[in-house]
Amino acid sequence: MVFAPLFGYLGDRYSRRGIMAFGVFLWGLTTLLGSFMQSYNWFLLMRALVGIGEASYSTIAPTIISDLFVKDLRSKMLALFYFAIPVGSGLGYIVGSETAHFGGSWHWGLRVTPILGAIAVLLILFVMVDPERGQAEGHTELHHTDYATDIKDLVNNRSFMWSTFGFTCVAFVAGALSWWGPIFILNGMQLQPGKENMKLADVSLTFGIITMLSGVVGVPLGATLAQKLRVNYPRADPLICAVGLLISAPLLFAASITVTSNAILCYTLIFLGEVALNLNWSIVADILLYVVVPTRRSTAEAFQILLSHALGDAGSPYLIGLMSEYFKTILVPADVDVSGLTAENVTAAADLSVKFHSLQYALFTTNFVEIIGGLFFLLTALYIVADKRSADLATSDDMPEQGITNIFADEESVTTAHQRRNNLS
Repeated sequence: MVFAPLFGYLGDRYSRRGIMAFGVFLWGLTTLLGSFMQSYNWFLLMRALVGIGEASYSTIAPTIISDLFVKDLRSKMLALFYFAIPVGSGLGYIVGSETAHFGGSWHWGLRVTPILGAIAVLLILFVMVDPERGQAEGHTELHHTDYATDIKDLVNNRSFMWSTFGFTCVAFVAGALSWWGPIFILNGMQLQPGKENMKLADVSLTFGIITMLSGVVGVPLGATLAQKLRVNYPRADPLICAVGLLISAPLLFAASITVTSNAILCYTLIFLGEVALNLNWSIVADILLYVVVPTRRSTAEAFQILLSHALGDAGSPYLIGLMSEYFKTILVPADVDVSGLTAENVTAAADLSVKFHSLQYALFTTNFVEIIGGLFFLLTALYIVADKRSADLATSDDMPEQGITNIFADEESVTTAHQRRNNLS
């Protein structure tokens, strides 16, 4: 989060190949070193350095895709790229837990991915193509502006800002679910008769598979819907994101209610809710790339990462935990179904009931955040057409100055397009 703006600045001005290779190398190295640390503080430092490596990669990689492809082909490539987030997260639950199990220690869960990191570094250095900025759109003669001008332009870009706020809500929910999801499901299922001995590893494996499959379905589904609908509905992209969040909220709410009674129904609702949530990933990236001019895209990616982490998944797990602890102080043990329980386990079940419901009430927060995120994307839809035209015209050599004035209905959009063109020329 903290280093993303630095790499965004560098990514708009220097070799993206070198920056990405450095980031993946640092990520793999610190992940591996973290597994050997003997003290908590050193372990925490290694995990923090992993974030620096990720920042250098995640701010730059989408901009390379944007300079290689345009329009629907770009959307497809972004869908393939962001396909890795939910699928990788799901595989993390599966591979991490299984590797730790077979290795006899959680440390081995951190020693698998650096092997893949080393392969990725070699591919970046010797195989990956680093195109000129703006190459796909045919604008390779664009000039950089100073950093203050870049930030000012991004802040005044309404589609970028509202979609960033919407994506922050997505990150908030994803962060909270990834941290608390398996624990919450375990607590709920242990309240079911005969399942009080269920283990977290079993839930994590199932949750990981569901997360992965929801990504396999949700990310390409979102991209496909966007490609089909934007032909006739130019505001389709943010509307799909909004509908996805507004559908996901009641589905995940229902999942949190059914977890104590029907495991299959709960997992089904989680799958459907995560599919709806995953509609956003590639579409949000696509929105950023077509409403921001090529020479500011890494900075925009960094700005979005900063906000989405700072107000999203960096704090949501802690906030949910804090709220859960508060609810524990005001809840009293509820009546529980004691059928099938031995006498000594009745008290434990009552305590588990408080633990479950306190976390359940805290996780209800994510449903409200999803609704707020949907509203942010609806606001994005109001400005998306004008902001896309403004970015296109700012890099266009074919449109005369009078043409810019004629194509926009409002004076503010005209002024923005003129300013962007003048800054880049």
